[in-house]
Amino acid sequence: MKILLILGHPTPGSFNHAIADSAIQTLENNGHEVIFHDLYAEKFDPIILSGEIPKKADLEPLIEKHCKELAETNGIIIVHPNWWGQPPAILKGWIDRVIRAGVAYEFLESDSGEGIPNGLLKAETALVFNTANTSKEREMNVFGDPLETIWKNCIFDLCGVKSFYRKMFRIIVTSTQKERELWLEDVKETVDKYFPCED
Repeated sequence: MKILLILGHPTPGSFNHAIADSAIQTLENNGHEVIFHDLYAEKFDPIILSGEIPKKADLEPLIEKHCKELAETNGIIIVHPNWWGQPPAILKGWIDRVIRAGVAYEFLESDSGEGIPNGLLKAETALVFNTANTSKEREMNVFGDPLETIWKNCIFDLCGVKSFYRKMFRIIVTSTQKERELWLEDVKETVDKYFPCED
């Protein structure tokens, strides 16, 4: 299988990078082809201009490449920290520019004009790994887990990806080396479960 892995964290050597490395190693050990983008390292431009918004807009070659990879992939893994209940801006910009109409979804004009969403993605499974410095209780009671809503309901469900799993690792700022080692084992087990060895 071809798996797309997108990392959105600005600091080399971060735990997010360790998550991505563990996921890549597991995928490759299981015989999968990995397409990896470290958005900060690649200096991905998150700014979408008005001319790029229309469904049939002429896209710059880099965005065309990202869209083609997204359309052809069999699975998706996203890794990023929880910043203000959202992905970092660079990753939000990747969503805006790459998870676009005609590539990831379309609207079927048969419901009085407002459009029924129809997912176009070939990928059957998406995993999202997040890190946070907010306790689970506060996240749920005060904020209502906005990242689950964004990734599951607003993005992957709409784009036709029906198998979804998200894992939050917390609290990063006070975590021990042992905790991080156990968390990385969790990453490997999760990736192995959803993207097992190919026959």
